Amino acid sequence: MAEQKPFKAWPHGQSLAGGLYGDLSDSTCAPCLQREMAGWAWVAVLSLAVAGLFAVLLAVSRTPGVHEFFPWPKDFFQKGLVIHVVFSFVVWFLAVFGFVTYVATLQVGNGAPRHVIMGRIGWLASAVAFALLAVPAMLDRGEPSLNNYVPVIIDHLYYAGLVVLAAGLALVVLRLLLNLPGRAETLNPLGTGALAGGVIYLIALVCFGLALSELAGDTPSHAYNEDLFWAGGHVLQFVNVAMLVVGWYLLAGIAFNQAPMSTGVYNAALLWLVVSAATAPFLFWLYEPFTAEQQLAFTNLQYALAPPTVLVAGALVASIRRRRRTAGSLPWRDPGFLCLVLSFAEFALGGFLGLFVDGADARTPAHYHGVISGINLVFMGLFFVFFLPLQDRLVGAGRAIRAQIWLFFGGQSLFSLGLFLAGGHGAMRKVAGNAQGLDGVLAYGGMVVYGIGSLLAIIGGVMFIVTVIRALMRKPQAAV
Repeated sequence: MAEQKPFKAWPHGQSLAGGLYGDLSDSTCAPCLQREMAGWAWVAVLSLAVAGLFAVLLAVSRTPGVHEFFPWPKDFFQKGLVIHVVFSFVVWFLAVFGFVTYVATLQVGNGAPRHVIMGRIGWLASAVAFALLAVPAMLDRGEPSLNNYVPVIIDHLYYAGLVVLAAGLALVVLRLLLNLPGRAETLNPLGTGALAGGVIYLIALVCFGLALSELAGDTPSHAYNEDLFWAGGHVLQFVNVAMLVVGWYLLAGIAFNQAPMSTGVYNAALLWLVVSAATAPFLFWLYEPFTAEQQLAFTNLQYALAPPTVLVAGALVASIRRRRRTAGSLPWRDPGFLCLVLSFAEFALGGFLGLFVDGADARTPAHYHGVISGINLVFMGLFFVFFLPLQDRLVGAGRAIRAQIWLFFGGQSLFSLGLFLAGGHGAMRKVAGNAQGLDGVLAYGGMVVYGIGSLLAIIGGVMFIVTVIRALMRKPQAAV
C-alpha cells in the first residue's frame, strides 16, 4: 500500500474543494474557474440527457409488439442511433475527460493555472459542438452513416461539430501540458491519469489526421467515414479506459480515505495504455492504409486494453478484501463505492460477452454496451462523490441515489443479456422492426428482455440526470 493519502473521505456534508486541490476562493480568477467547472458538468450531463432521450425512442422502435404502433419518420432509427451513440459514447465520455483534465490542471497550477483562456474556449467549444451535432438530425439534414466508433450524419454542420469538439478538448489538454513546466511536486494520481489520457487523446488526433490526409478529395460516404474514424476511434478507447482506471482509483480512494493500491501498479497500468496507443500511428506506415491488414492490426490493438484493466481491478479487489477483513464491513451506502463494485461486474460481463461476437449480429452491441455501462457507472460515481462535492453541490447518499445506481446496473445487464440471446439466434444489429430477423422464440424473447432492460436502465439514467441537474442548478453550498 502506498503511504500517501491524497483523498478525503466522502464528506457527507464537507466539501472536497478545499482539500487536495486547494481553495479556489484564493485565486483571483476563481469565478471563471468555477464557471469552467460547472460548464464541463453541464456539457456532460446534457449530452447524457440527449443520449437518453434517443435511447427511449430507439428501444421503443425495436421492442416487439410496440414499434408497429408508431409512425416512425423515414430513416429515424438510423439517425436516432447516430445521435444516441455520438452523445453517449463520444460527447459524454469526452466531457468527463475534459472535467478530469480541468481538475488536474487546477491541482498542477495550485488553484490558479496559467492560460485560463484556453480552458474557457475549450469548454465553450464543446458546448457549441453540442448544438452543431444535434441540428442536422432535428432539421432532417444529411444521410446517416452507421460507421464504427464515431457514427456520422453526412452534413457539413455535423462534421463541423466534430472538428470543434476535437479542437476544444485539444486546447484543454495543451493547457495541462503548458502548466507542467516549473512544477516541483510529483503529480498525484489524478494528475498522472489526466496526463496519460491527454497524451493518448493527442495520439488519437494524429491518427484522425493521418486518415484524413489519405482521404483528401474523396466524397463523404459510409466507406469514407469508416476509414476516417477507424484508427482514431480505436485509440479513443484507450482514453476511455484511462478514465476508467482513474475513476476506479478515485472512487476506491474516496471510499477508503487512503490510496487504495500501489502507486507503482497504477502508474504501470497508465504507462501501458500510453505506450500501446503510441504504436497506432505507425500502423499507417507498416500497412497500406485502409486495407484489411491494417484494419485487423487496429482491431488486435484493442487486446492491449485488457492487461491494465485486469491489473487495476485485481489490485482494487484485493484492497476491498483487506478492507473487509480489517474493518469488518464495507461502505455499501457510499454511492461511489457501490458504483465501483457494480462497474467491475458490468465491465466483466461486457468483456465476457465479447468473446463470442462476430461483428454482424446483436451480440456485438451486447458486448460493447456492457463494457460502456461499466464505464458509465464509474462516471456516475464520480459525479456523486467527486465532481459535485468539488463544487460544493452535495447530493447525499440516500435510498434514491442507490436506487438509480441499481436500476441502471440491472437494466443494462438485462439489456446486454437480451441482445446477446437474440443475436445468438439470428437477430441483426443496427436495424429495427421486421429487419431484425426475429425468427424463433429465443430471438424474440431476447429482444423482449432487451426492451425491459432498456426501460429499467432508462429510469435509472433519468433519475441520475435529474439528480445532477438539480444539484447544478442550486447555488454552491456545502450540505450540512
